[in-house]
Amino acid sequence: MLKIYHNPRCRKSREALHLLQEEKVEHEVILYLENPLTKGALQELLEKIKLQPSALVRKNEKEWKAIPDRKTISESQILDALVSFPKLIERPIVEGKTSGVLARPIENLIEFLKVD
Repeated sequence: MLKIYHNPRCRKSREALHLLQEEKVEHEVILYLENPLTKGALQELLEKIKLQPSALVRKNEKEWKAIPDRKTISESQILDALVSFPKLIERPIVEGKTSGVLARPIENLIEFLKVD
């Protein structure tokens, strides 16, 4: 069963969820803004999708722009920011048992479903 880290207010996230439903892929919806990820859980998810924390940052969010040293902080500090401000996490993310994908653009999810 896949997990989709979903924000219902995000069009791209709704598209990914719709694709999973359309393809009849068994999945669990994780509303990560309501139930934020722990640092350990986010770290594991990043390992599965093979991305650094900086690759998940929504750089136009005010919480990101409010970090004064954001251009020079470490990946570990970025991870802490993502945990503290889940709104900063790019979405949607789809996670399988051993791998996952940042499903933006939707073609990433389409390719992932072919392989997984």
